[in-house]
Amino acid sequence: MNKARKFFAADLGATSGRTILGTIVDGRIEIEELTRFPNNLIETGGHVYWDIFALYNEIIGGLRLVAQRGEKIESIGIDTWGVDFVCVGQDGALLRNPLAYRDPHTFAAIDDYLKHVVKREHVYELTGIQFMNFNSLYQLHAMRSEGNVALEQAEKILFVPDALSYMLTDEAVCEYTIASTSQMLDPHRKELSSELLASVSLEREKFGRMVMPGTPIGRLTREVQRITGLPAVPVIAVAGHDTGSAVAAVPAKDERFAYLSSGTWSLMGIETKKAVINARSYELDFTNEGGIEGTTRFLKNICGMWLYERCRKEWKEKDGEALSHAELQLSAMEAEAFRSIINPDDAMFANPSSMVEAIQSYCRQTSQPIPETPAEICRCIFDSLALRYRQVFGWLKEFSPVPLDVLHIIGGGSLNKYLNQMTADACQVVVLAGPQEGTALGNIMMQAKAGNLVNDIWEMRHIIANSLDLQRFEPKEKEKWDVAFEKFLAITER
Repeated sequence: MNKARKFFAADLGATSGRTILGTIVDGRIEIEELTRFPNNLIETGGHVYWDIFALYNEIIGGLRLVAQRGEKIESIGIDTWGVDFVCVGQDGALLRNPLAYRDPHTFAAIDDYLKHVVKREHVYELTGIQFMNFNSLYQLHAMRSEGNVALEQAEKILFVPDALSYMLTDEAVCEYTIASTSQMLDPHRKELSSELLASVSLEREKFGRMVMPGTPIGRLTREVQRITGLPAVPVIAVAGHDTGSAVAAVPAKDERFAYLSSGTWSLMGIETKKAVINARSYELDFTNEGGIEGTTRFLKNICGMWLYERCRKEWKEKDGEALSHAELQLSAMEAEAFRSIINPDDAMFANPSSMVEAIQSYCRQTSQPIPETPAEICRCIFDSLALRYRQVFGWLKEFSPVPLDVLHIIGGGSLNKYLNQMTADACQVVVLAGPQEGTALGNIMMQAKAGNLVNDIWEMRHIIANSLDLQRFEPKEKEKWDVAFEKFLAITER
């Protein structure tokens, strides 16, 4: 039996975070959640911030627990959501809590930037990134326009996972996958675009050195060693963008696959050796984000279980309690199929005061039957998501250099067996569901690669596949879904 190797992962999402202990032994990986905590937004002075110090303190708490248990960890890795960043002053101190991507100051900034600074087509040509108002480029433009003092005084600008690693090691880096979410990275050169940096009055020196996933950043400072009780453990730059870590954990056997990272957002894409930037990808607003081992995550963001989660929250607030996921999903499957269909990515579903009313309004405006009951509304959501997945999967087949034999569904949404089957039927492709904890697994496996425990991405994926039971869903009912897709196109193209 081989010696067990242990790794520490901090996995921070936009609503909550976790610290996790991963153990690899005899070609298998196991993970244990050490701590879980909220990631709270702070609203003050007309802006919305993240509490970077609270997140750091939660990571410290997880490391303390490791020391108290007497665990020997090989390394530490941090992944977070994308786009947001921290300003660091000349004295090495953080100047202010980072603005959150939900801050309203970027709502008008994107249009102003694309109209008056750099044209939309040229930004896409340089980066291959889809246009979202909260991308770092437009945040920086908004901050410049407002005379943000933290930005004006910044000696360094560090994306959130890099800032947390800096707080642990005193080493400033710019990790490739998280930098790619900024809409400032040139995917061909794998470096920040000097033209786009100049457009927001910044120089390359303001950012840390560019590092690829699997690169050692540094070791815990003496201060952190004293606070936690740990020795000088290495901190590794994993795929700092949580989706990058999740895709690294897709348990594929070869390159003939697409993936669907299913959660609040659904991210559907393929892994390519080079960025795909052309008139068609621009027209369809596909994005090219950094992956591990120099790959590109060519994908599209789809509004995912956000629709379902918001409706369920409304029903809970109205009735005092919510049906369980199992009860609600089963009742949805008993409702009439394809009675009402929506475009999940319509702007009216971005953040409505009532998601239930927004769905009903969309159906009313498109002359469809109005879903009234929770079962009817959930069926509408599931049908519509599966049909949207079919549309995007069809586009991915256009772009993919290889046939796509299987769709891997990872993340929390992989537990929804009904939607998994509907997706297999809609896309007419074999669906393999799991793992649910893809982000944490990808984080830990990148640390294992940095520690020479595995050689490459395929060995990583083999270990993950060997460690869990995937659920398989075979496509069925092709003719029924073909008819439904024609209805979907007719409705959504109005």
